[in-house]
Amino acid sequence: MYNIQEKKEERVLIVGVDTNKKYEINIESSMKELAELVKAAEGVVEASIIQNRESIDSAYYIGTGKAQEIAIYCEELNIDTVVFNNELTGAQIRNLEEIINRKIIDRTSLILDIFAKRATSKEGKLQVELAQLKYRLPRLIGYRNYLSRAGAGIGTRGPGEQKLEIDRRHILSRINDIERQLKELTNVRKIKRKKRENSNIPIVALVGYTNAGKSTLLNSIIREDNEYHEDKEVFAYDMLFATLETTLRKSMLPNGQDFLITDTVGFVSKLPTRLVEAFKGTLEEVKYADLLLHVIDVTNEDINIQVKTTMSILKDLDVLDKPIITVFNKVDIDNNYSLEYDIKEPKVFISAKTGHNLDRLLKMIQENLPNKYYKVDILVPYDKGELMSYLFDNTKVEKCEYVEKGTLVTTTLDSIDFNRYNEYVFKK
Repeated sequence: MYNIQEKKEERVLIVGVDTNKKYEINIESSMKELAELVKAAEGVVEASIIQNRESIDSAYYIGTGKAQEIAIYCEELNIDTVVFNNELTGAQIRNLEEIINRKIIDRTSLILDIFAKRATSKEGKLQVELAQLKYRLPRLIGYRNYLSRAGAGIGTRGPGEQKLEIDRRHILSRINDIERQLKELTNVRKIKRKKRENSNIPIVALVGYTNAGKSTLLNSIIREDNEYHEDKEVFAYDMLFATLETTLRKSMLPNGQDFLITDTVGFVSKLPTRLVEAFKGTLEEVKYADLLLHVIDVTNEDINIQVKTTMSILKDLDVLDKPIITVFNKVDIDNNYSLEYDIKEPKVFISAKTGHNLDRLLKMIQENLPNKYYKVDILVPYDKGELMSYLFDNTKVEKCEYVEKGTLVTTTLDSIDFNRYNEYVFKK
């Protein structure tokens, strides 16, 4: 007999303010995304309120009258948590909590909460905790109000009440400790990255808005590999921020060249600056990629906003000088879309789910990878005369020396030939 305990769903009211200013994302789309974020945090949106006002109220964000109105809604709808679509100050959190008498969190805290829930690696957990502590440090007064009685739920994952109730000096000490640990992990990552660079295998990075299908595409690409194993696949789910940790997988291009493909955390509008800073080490992996695949969900109504958001973050990461292939995904669902953003990069229309045009994408990766050249010594066995002929006909041979085990040839190979004849490269 099973003992089943029903998990109480957190009932959420989401609140946004429209000041009629031209932001990158309109209020309706932003609120829709906020609702998806609540869902990703395992909450249930019971109602949505948008207030039109000329400017944000410095003390209550929405003003006391609207806050009292929301308090009534919360009583009628039995709301547990009120989530605001913008970042709140500690004073605003405290003031709103006193009137509404509910747990108050903002968009930034919500995203940090999702990341805390999804982080699995030591580095990921430390990065999230660092971002949360830096975010909550100036808001301790506001957070003390609701954390003392909030219990579990959205906005309480990661550093708990005990950590937030300690004084600033201890919090700052914890921040310094985390930064030290992350620096050590960064050094480890640098060593691993150096090994990858020494292997001379090109790296392709998947970037784009959250839930665009990057993980599904990665899985589809590695399935094309002759050495495919099911345990190489990464977790893919139809939810915002299903992927948090950066992953690397090896696959093969049509010409037989090996390459590494990396999945990265998805972007989102109003991505907290602290989170970008905290995950800078992880996001830096994009900087070392040879080629970027910008994955776009063609079924999303806000496709133009998502493209602009992604390109803006790539600009901040200073990687727009890299070769980029724009991958329009999910054409099996919808291939009738309107794109205002001017795409200058090579583009392809695919379905990562069905595999449609995947072969075309792999050929484009092959064509757009910057060709690397390596000066090497190749030990050609005496019975491999065809290889000697190939080297003299197709590469720039600088020196040729006859040794006991064969002919030692000094030449320059492109990345394809380097991977093809790697077994003959003489390692001193």
